[in-house]
Amino acid sequence: MNKIELLAPAGDLEKLKIAVEYGADAVYFGGEMFSLRAGAGNLTIPEIEEGVEYAHSKGAKCHMAMNIFAHNEDIEPLRRYLESIRHIPIDAFIVSDPGVITVLKDVIPDAELHISTQANMTNYVTANFWYNMGVKRLVLARELTLGEIREIRQRIPEDMDLESFVHGAMCISYSGRCLLSNYMIDRDANRGMCAHPCRWKYKLVEEKRPGEYYPVEEDNRGTYIMNSKDLCMLEHLPDLIDAGVSSFKIEGRMKSVFYVATVVSAYRKAIDSYMADPENYSFDYSWYNEMLKASHREFTTGFYYDKPTNEDQNYQTSAYTREYSFTGKVLSYDTDSSIAVVEQRNKMNLGDTIEVFGPDIDYFEQKLTVLLDEDDNPIESAPHPQQILHIKMNKPVKPNYILRKKKGE
Repeated sequence: MNKIELLAPAGDLEKLKIAVEYGADAVYFGGEMFSLRAGAGNLTIPEIEEGVEYAHSKGAKCHMAMNIFAHNEDIEPLRRYLESIRHIPIDAFIVSDPGVITVLKDVIPDAELHISTQANMTNYVTANFWYNMGVKRLVLARELTLGEIREIRQRIPEDMDLESFVHGAMCISYSGRCLLSNYMIDRDANRGMCAHPCRWKYKLVEEKRPGEYYPVEEDNRGTYIMNSKDLCMLEHLPDLIDAGVSSFKIEGRMKSVFYVATVVSAYRKAIDSYMADPENYSFDYSWYNEMLKASHREFTTGFYYDKPTNEDQNYQTSAYTREYSFTGKVLSYDTDSSIAVVEQRNKMNLGDTIEVFGPDIDYFEQKLTVLLDEDDNPIESAPHPQQILHIKMNKPVKPNYILRKKKGE
């Protein structure tokens, strides 16, 4: 069986490193220009150099998103930008615009090309067109069923890969090709500036009754008429493998380090368990329960098994479920004193019960019995973002282990 790639989001350099540490086979990121997540941290050219070097040192690959739909004024800046990064050994470029592809092939002739989900790849004829254009991988449209994916796999060359989303936010529009944000507030989703108006609360106003707002459902709180549940295929990975998908993509370049670590870790465990013994594979719900500790909406399987219904929408709220807070990240650990140097991310107090997890351990729980500031002064509380703490640990930890706390405790 071919290796299954776990592909994780890297909204900034820290998230890139965390994704690799927690088990991603590859990461995808955007530069400061030409990707579709203007709100993510994105990477400067020196950060791209560092990130690619780091990932490669750990055996992971780096895919760079350049999937805008370019306007005339984008072409020459794109060319100059590509010239400034062509020395970096980026493993693949995620693209959707034939013009961008043309410029990329001109500036970096040996670049590996992956067609973005923005290109709405939904049939085998289009797949073969892209293959003849030199494309190595298709990032399939979210609107495909498993049966359609299986047929595409059967009708394309063996050396062309299929990548599908397995987890994260779903667009109400066709694989992200949305004009709503542009129309409502002049922020073009197809150039990286989506304001996510599909998540807003709406009521109805009749043209001749300005100022009179009517709910469009049975209660008076308004409705989220375009608010999809999040995709989650953690329980169904064997079906995707059977259909011919070889890369599992997690959405979320704007998500937190905590989210990336938690979700990547869960999918890593599921993939490894399946690949070790496909015939006797059994889904372990502890992976699912761990994944739920990251912020999430309700889940759906999207289009994979059938067209979504009203059950795949959330008409009440677009808010996330956040049962745990990300309280800190381990920077270093002294085995003699059992003291970890921790960078705080959310408030914690002496006496709090925290959970600690890492890429190579199951989580463990402990109370904060020793909490010191950077100068080793005892403190009762750590309320300041990113302050450096010294914390007594009950078990050995390593850099990039994460501390979390259940809310209300």
